[in-house]
Parts: sequence; C-alpha cells; structure tokens
Amino acid sequence: MKREATIEISYPGSIISVNHYKWKGGIYTKPEAKAWMEELGWIVKGLDLNEWRLPLHITCSGRFKDKRTAPDLSNLSKCTLDAIQEVCDVNDRDMRWHDGTVEYGEPAVLWLTIK
Repeated sequence: MKREATIEISYPGSIISVNHYKWKGGIYTKPEAKAWMEELGWIVKGLDLNEWRLPLHITCSGRFKDKRTAPDLSNLSKCTLDAIQEVCDVNDRDMRWHDGTVEYGEPAVLWLTIK
C-alpha cells in the first residue's frame, strides 16, 4: 500500500538553512532552529513513518515573500531530515530529498510531501 502525506509548516527564515542552523563548529543547534525542528517532529510523529516502506521520498515546496527571501530548497534538507530522524527512528540515509516548487506571497510556509 502506497502512503503519502503532505505537511504544512511555517518557514522561520534562514535559521533552518544548512548554513545557519548550527553554531560555529557545528556542535550545538541554535534555539530557534531546535524549536522549529521540534514542531516538525511532533507533526511527523503522528504519521508512524517507521512503518512506511523505505526509502522515504521527501519533496519540499514553499511559498516565500519574494525571490530575495526564497532559499535554495536543498539547503533546508539537513535540518528537515535531522528533525524527522530524531522522532521517527528512520535514518536519514533512508530518506531521499527532492526540491519542489516555489511560490511567492505571504505567509511564508513550507509544504513537505512524504511518500
């Protein structure tokens, strides 16, 4: 049986970019990024992803204020996949990231489709 779920979550800005979510040295996660990861984790936890067929395919799409504030979606993969791994006991090696579509407008949100 194929499973699919789409999650909508607020986009907090560059704080969840692979370039910004850790303090220098890459050891400690910044509090704002950690809070976003926990929010995503609670949403994803209800999907019981550890019972889904692996690998998981995760497509990230988003709506951003304008082109200037739109991130490279690939830069969001590390923080996002780490958040999912943290709550679901699915190793991020068993997840495949795909960049989705970008829209412009407000409010800024991300849509994560998991298959």
